[in-house]
Amino acid sequence: MNTVLHQDLNDFQNILDKTKETGIDFLSNLEDIPTSNKYSIDPQNELNELGLGSLGALEEFNQRLAPLMVASPGPRYWGFVTGGSTPASIVGDWLAAVYDQNPQALSAQGGVSALIEAETINLLLELLNLPNDFSGGFVTGATMSNFTNLGVARQWFGAQFGKDFAKHGISEKMNILTATPHSSSVKSLSMLGVGSQNFTLVKTIEGNREAIDIADLERNIEELNGKPFILISSAGTVNTADFDDFEAISKLRKKYKFWWHIDAAFGGFAAVSEKYKHLVSGWEAADSITIDCHKWLNVPYESAFYLIKKEHINLQIETFQNSNAPYLGNPLENFNYLNVLPENSRRLRALPAWFSLKAYGKEGYRDIVENSTSLALHFANALIEEEQFELLAPIRLNNVCFTLKGIENQEKVSQFLINLNDTGKVFMTPTLYQNRKGIRASFVNWRTSEEDVKIVIEEMKNVLETI
Repeated sequence: MNTVLHQDLNDFQNILDKTKETGIDFLSNLEDIPTSNKYSIDPQNELNELGLGSLGALEEFNQRLAPLMVASPGPRYWGFVTGGSTPASIVGDWLAAVYDQNPQALSAQGGVSALIEAETINLLLELLNLPNDFSGGFVTGATMSNFTNLGVARQWFGAQFGKDFAKHGISEKMNILTATPHSSSVKSLSMLGVGSQNFTLVKTIEGNREAIDIADLERNIEELNGKPFILISSAGTVNTADFDDFEAISKLRKKYKFWWHIDAAFGGFAAVSEKYKHLVSGWEAADSITIDCHKWLNVPYESAFYLIKKEHINLQIETFQNSNAPYLGNPLENFNYLNVLPENSRRLRALPAWFSLKAYGKEGYRDIVENSTSLALHFANALIEEEQFELLAPIRLNNVCFTLKGIENQEKVSQFLINLNDTGKVFMTPTLYQNRKGIRASFVNWRTSEEDVKIVIEEMKNVLETI
């Protein structure tokens, strides 16, 4: 064994203690750590011949890299619909690294890790009030969840023509309808060989909406003359957290043949709240659903899961089966995650979610969701009171889409946001909504409070004076 590695083995407890100190220092000072910075590093291209050892590497990290880390898990990081990490989820994430399992087979010989993943999916179905006729598994994020779901949808589409697209490639023009697809769905279509431009945009409801116009959807369906299609719908659009009418779409399924996919990356968590669960009413009829855990579930990156109706398991195995591993046996009789999702090797991503779900339960997550939505309303009202801002859309859930008041100030919006983010007190993202430059603030972090909203409003007022 290498001498330095041997020394690390003998000093393992001390190494972990020092690492814990670094982590605690960061988490204890999140409110004072900038949400963005202008600094960068000069990449080092030389690898030390003998190695620094874990403590030596940790010392260099603390001196050179740690000071540049931003408070993305903090209470005022409102960009990209980014959650933080609950204490319990960090416990699960650390232990996932320690135990270093590769969840695959649901059998005693395969270890318990795959069973933990299956159990976590069941807990999530209960949290979201979804039926157990869905199966699911963990992937890195919403992009890979959409990729997984749409990959099976692609196989379903081919099956309508008696074709196996997974084996022989796409040989029929695929019909895809959607209104406001997230970029991750479009990216998935590209990766799947379907084509990033190979979809038909359905109109949205007139007025200040991003949701599907059901009448226009049905008109587009009729134009297909009975041909099968894939519908990509939204539970929480990225700008304004708008929701498609799932009950109306459910009724269309009785008349037409299509695969129904819902991108519910963050909006699906509306289901945990009595106040907002009506937004997802009817979604249980979908064929597949995407949910992102490192958003509103507040667990560390990388964490998301796919949900697909169990009736489609054959299509799922056809899409992802590891057919070059005969020792795994019949994939239907011997369930193995590597036959139903893109990756063969994975970390135990379910463990942070398992810990957090067990630690905080239904009430804990109901509080997180309702606190976030309450703070979004609070922030929106504070913006209106300032009279120098205006909302671009009503507050439907947890996203606040706004801009500087007055068409004459449109050219100032970008610079305002740059200057605001440069303060390091808050981070928000730019957007374009109905041809107007805007700013989007997303409330999903369990740490965020009314005091944070107050701090941000004061910073915004100060920045206004600089542009």
